[in-house]
Amino acid sequence: MTLRIVLAEDHALLRESLRTVFSLAEDIDVVEAVDNGADALEAIRRERPDGAMVDIDMPRMSGLEVAEAVRAEGLDCGLLVVTSYGRPGYLHRAMRAGVRGFVTKNISPDDLITAVRKVCTGGRHVDPEIAADALAVGETPLTERELDVLRLSGAGLRPAEIGARLSLAEGTVRNYLSSTLTKLQVDNRVAAYRVAEEAGWL
Repeated sequence: MTLRIVLAEDHALLRESLRTVFSLAEDIDVVEAVDNGADALEAIRRERPDGAMVDIDMPRMSGLEVAEAVRAEGLDCGLLVVTSYGRPGYLHRAMRAGVRGFVTKNISPDDLITAVRKVCTGGRHVDPEIAADALAVGETPLTERELDVLRLSGAGLRPAEIGARLSLAEGTVRNYLSSTLTKLQVDNRVAAYRVAEEAGWL
């Protein structure tokens, strides 16, 4: 049985290298290779592949956003997310989105082919070091709304602007920021954003 996959990687050299790696496996066929998340989602909708390998950081849609959209639309596609950063928060979010595979770019070609075969046939393949770190760190202590506020704060928006964007009163925004600082045990919004980003919660 030939496994049909979509490949999404925004760096052209790596994308073509990955295509070459998969060409060595007689049972894997790359039906489409794209350079951004939005095109990856369109390819999954159109091609209905057995699986898709998506980079976590891509233009237009991240790999995690693609995974969340695939789950929301009920598309039957095994997803393998590849990341340069072993952030445990990314793994938690990926698992919630129904991702079956999660690996770093340090993975060997043979192990990558094995991982793709697993996720395309209903199995799972998670980098053991990232899994161990995720268990140690745990889930984010922040609510979805606190994360929304922190993301916008990290983008440089003031509380009034964040409130306008999220349809919240400025005082409510300040309360969310205050609770975020308390939960993360930091003194300012910059530090809070850094902690959340490094953990992969954003």
